[in-house]
Amino acid sequence: MATISSEARVGKRLEGKVVVITGAAQGIGACIARMFVNHGAKVVCMDINKELGQSVCNDLGSENACFLYGDVTNESDIENAINSAIDRHGKLDIMINNAATADEAKQSILDNHLSDFEKVMRVNVSGVFLGIKQAARVMIPAKTGCIINLGSISGSVGGIASHAYTSSKHAVVGLTRNAAAELGKHGIRVNCLSSHAVLTPLSQNFFKFDQDGHSRVYSNLKGMVLQPEDLASAAVYLASDEARFMSGHNLMLDGGFTVINPAFGLFSKF
Repeated sequence: MATISSEARVGKRLEGKVVVITGAAQGIGACIARMFVNHGAKVVCMDINKELGQSVCNDLGSENACFLYGDVTNESDIENAINSAIDRHGKLDIMINNAATADEAKQSILDNHLSDFEKVMRVNVSGVFLGIKQAARVMIPAKTGCIINLGSISGSVGGIASHAYTSSKHAVVGLTRNAAAELGKHGIRVNCLSSHAVLTPLSQNFFKFDQDGHSRVYSNLKGMVLQPEDLASAAVYLASDEARFMSGHNLMLDGGFTVINPAFGLFSKF
């Protein structure tokens, strides 16, 4: 008997949804914007890179996407992006806090500077906090909404990235859980999406990807390479009605990285 593909069965899983995405000019954010539009969503893209952000929205079409310049460390910029979504589409269904930065990876904490640490924390943590706050401002009266924060495997284990980046991603997981605990009474779901190293402009130098897109970070799925589209697909699921009872969860796309010590045990790799 002929079978129907999952995409054909589900169809456009975000039809009629309105979403604001920070850091949407390139990499994971741009990929999420494209996939959300493909699934029927209307997207407001916010980024500090005007040229790339506008290019993404031009490709998606003015009826589907618009670009706004915005710095996630500036609350008025996030407020403006959300107000723009309301003005254009009358509502906000989904907020995706994707914008992030990283500092130089230094082997010794003695070589780390407070200014660099604070810059990463402002973007990666304060930016997420402001995104949640401003989304909640319009979602609470509506009694519904979905907030997705982009995390990392560095939010679950240590030793992968810098002190600042690792601290920031641990904080994002805690902030996600706390926001979910508060906002659930208003029908608002808050989740985190944490991934293994994926090739983006932010990560390509830090993780030393080879020409095939493999990084030097261990994965338990031999031969498989995580793509931005994998994160975008997971974000579609978290934002869809299929995940309507999922909140406070940290969804790991890590290829088994956080469930095994590759240097020890029955399934040791080294």
